[in-house]
Amino acid sequence: MSQNNITPTGKEIFFPKDDIIVSKTDLKGKLTYTNVLFETISGYSRAELLGQPHNIIRHPEMPRCIFKLLWDTLKQQQEIFAYVVNLCKNGDHYWVLAHVVPTYDLMENHVGYHSSRRCPDRQIVRKMAEFYRETIQIEKSHHSPKEGLQASSDHLTNYLSQQNMSYGEYIFSLNVAA
Repeated sequence: MSQNNITPTGKEIFFPKDDIIVSKTDLKGKLTYTNVLFETISGYSRAELLGQPHNIIRHPEMPRCIFKLLWDTLKQQQEIFAYVVNLCKNGDHYWVLAHVVPTYDLMENHVGYHSSRRCPDRQIVRKMAEFYRETIQIEKSHHSPKEGLQASSDHLTNYLSQQNMSYGEYIFSLNVAA
């Protein structure tokens, strides 16, 4: 099952501000738990989701460099916040403010990840969508995916350097300003 066969409709859908989308994955990013809201908003049943890579909902307009940053941060067993646009089974999309943390078993072994996603502020979504469009154009302007990823990662690093902030500080600053 792959989102690569889904054509985005361009239609954005929303979920209630007080609700939280929750999922858990193993260390390789395969889904081990999804809450009802995740299933409802994505359009997939629990049976269709469990065991699948979390990127089953990856929207093609989501920059690869953001996911690289996310995974690099999580592999260091640190938490991360990120604005993400996700793709529904029917091609619609929805934005979230994701908070992803490593999870541990009772013996303190790192066993996976837990993601809680809230409805983001619309003003921030507009700003992130613009930045993501620029970043995707950079990725696509290179001949190889590897070169595109490096160029978009450099773009993100340069942008954060201009802001004189880490990625986490930048995400927090957006929420404070909203």
